Amino acid sequence: MKKMISIVISCIAIPVITFSQDAEKIAAQTEVWTPVPVVVAPAKEAGQAPSDAIILFNGKNVDAWETENGGPAKCEVKNGMMTVVKNSGSIKTKQQFSNFQLHLEWREPLPVVGKGQGRGNSGVYLQENYEIQVLDSYDNPTYSNGQCGALYKQAIPLVNACRKPGEWQSYDIIWTAPVFNTDKSLKTPAYVTVMQNGILIQNHVEVKGKTLWSGTPYYEAHGPKSILLQDHGDDGNPVSFRNIWIRNL
Repeated sequence: MKKMISIVISCIAIPVITFSQDAEKIAAQTEVWTPVPVVVAPAKEAGQAPSDAIILFNGKNVDAWETENGGPAKCEVKNGMMTVVKNSGSIKTKQQFSNFQLHLEWREPLPVVGKGQGRGNSGVYLQENYEIQVLDSYDNPTYSNGQCGALYKQAIPLVNACRKPGEWQSYDIIWTAPVFNTDKSLKTPAYVTVMQNGILIQNHVEVKGKTLWSGTPYYEAHGPKSILLQDHGDDGNPVSFRNIWIRNL
C-alpha cells in the first residue's frame, strides 16, 4: 500500500514541475535586461540635489547666471539666497537646456506691498519663452490664469498651494520641450508638469505657445534655451530664490 501511494504522489508531482518550468520560460520571454538604468544617488534630504543634478544656485554666488543681454547677473546674494534687485532686469542661466527636471525654491516678500499682479510678481520662464507664474497668491485675488502656479494666460493651476508671504515655497517642474520640423513648423508641442510645495498643480499640460501678456500664444522654432527668472520691476516684488538645480532628461 505504501509503495502504491508513493507512485501516485510521484505522478502528481511531475506535471507540476513541468508546468512551473514552462511558465518560467514563457515569463522570461518578456524580461528586458538591457539597458540597465544609470544609478543616481538621491539626496539625503527631500528637495536637495541628486548626484546627477547641475547646480544653478548654491546660495553663494550667481556665477551660473547672466542678464538677458549677457552681462553679469545683478542680484543681492545674502544668507544663502538671491533676491531680485528692482529694475535690474531678468536673469537667465548661462547654460541652455531642452528636456529637464527643475527644482527651485522662492520666498514672497514681507511686508506685503500691493495687490493682485502687483504683489510678489516674478516668473520662471522655461526655455526663455514659457512662463510658470510666481506671485503672492495667498489671500490675494487675481485672474485665475495669472495666479501663482499658472502656465501664464494658458492653464489655471489645479489648486492654490501657496504658503504665506515670508515662507519658503518650492517648484518641481518636468519639462518636455517642443520639437520643430526642418522648415521650422511645429512637430510636437511642449508639455509641462508642476508640483508646488509637493502638490500637483499642472498635470502634463500641453503648452499652446510662448507666453504672451495679450493675444494668442504661438510657437517660434528654437533649440535648447535658458531658464529665466523674471524681474517684474514693481515696488512689491523683491522675490528671493534659493536651492536651484536641474537635471537633463
